[in-house]
Amino acid sequence: MKVDVLLGLQWGDEGKGKVVDVLTPGYDVITRFQGGPNAGHTLEFNGEKYVLRSIPSGIFQGGKINVIGNGVVLDPILFKEEAESLAASGHDLTKHLYISKKAHLILPTHRILDAAYEAAKGDAKIGTTGKGIGPTYTDKVSRNGVRIGDIFLDFQAIYNKAKEKHENILHSLNYSYDLSELETKWFEAIEYLKRFNIIDSEHVINRYLKEGKSILAEGAQGTMLDVDFGSYPFVTSSNTVCAGACTGLGIAPNKIGDVYGIFKAYCTRVGSGPFPTELHDETGKKIRAIGHEYGAVTGRERRCGWIDLVALKYAIMVDGVTQLIMMKSDVLDDFETIKACVAYNIKGQEVTEFPYSIEDNKIEPVYVELPGWKTDMTKMKSEDEFPEEFNAYLSFLENELEVPIKIVSVGPDREQTIIRYTKE
Repeated sequence: MKVDVLLGLQWGDEGKGKVVDVLTPGYDVITRFQGGPNAGHTLEFNGEKYVLRSIPSGIFQGGKINVIGNGVVLDPILFKEEAESLAASGHDLTKHLYISKKAHLILPTHRILDAAYEAAKGDAKIGTTGKGIGPTYTDKVSRNGVRIGDIFLDFQAIYNKAKEKHENILHSLNYSYDLSELETKWFEAIEYLKRFNIIDSEHVINRYLKEGKSILAEGAQGTMLDVDFGSYPFVTSSNTVCAGACTGLGIAPNKIGDVYGIFKAYCTRVGSGPFPTELHDETGKKIRAIGHEYGAVTGRERRCGWIDLVALKYAIMVDGVTQLIMMKSDVLDDFETIKACVAYNIKGQEVTEFPYSIEDNKIEPVYVELPGWKTDMTKMKSEDEFPEEFNAYLSFLENELEVPIKIVSVGPDREQTIIRYTKE
């Protein structure tokens, strides 16, 4: 068996949670392989709306196994809130959720460090969510991290050593803070965490593969936020690309099967950072309003713009995407004209390959215009109902991207999902 991987191809917020929920019936195991509680995956079904931050989006489907992999960073407080909320709505996680011993813990001081570092940047802020993700990954790569498996060792000593290191940094930054209440809640959440199945996940996942179990790996954020290949330095702190599934789960590259690449019919971005196709006009506001483009966790407004095929082709290349999934097609239902960026004009030169840096504000998107479909697609059940103009938009994208669009979403509910081709 192989591990299929599901990834966002833009700057996050593509709708990964909904698609994982839709695909889960075809898999035995759903895993998360990177990121932390800064990523909110939204799911809607049976008139209810759920936002998952750390727990895999397969948790709602029929007793499937869900694994939080070693590449994830976990905040015990936020995890406890999330798990208790799901339990209150009738979804008991203790039997079906497994957590890697090698996943790193977000400490209370990590959150404070995040705020302190961001404040020190002044006008050069990255736009962090303030959840402590960056400082936690920093400690991980500098070999100073605290892992979930440590809670079964001399944990107080391990914690105190890390806390002392962080407080020395905070004092050097002259940053004032109060740790007492946060720390109390954090240790309560650590005790809550012990209720769950904490495992050597790399052994378990590879054993599942040998047993013939089908596995779907769920990515967080998006390819253009990858720490190596994204719009650096305005990126997240982990590898969001397909290769991150190998290091974030402990599987070999030859175990990767299909790679599902998810993108919106337009483009959005949250926080700071370059965004070549961003619209600062009424069109951008209209897309935001119709698409309800606000962060699922932070509530922040998402910046909106036309689809960027230069960036999208780049993401498809580095991820090895085999199947595309287009989300929020219905948001463009009422537009007379749809635009797609097919190149960048950089200082008079037309460029079709994603450049080293897109921070230069002299980048001008080169657009192709296509007719809008001016049709309400939200009630459609099959591709036979698609209007001619929408089919033309799909054909244009498939021709440009050279990968088939196999799933189209026409609304937020799991039922508003149209599969165009059966899996080969």
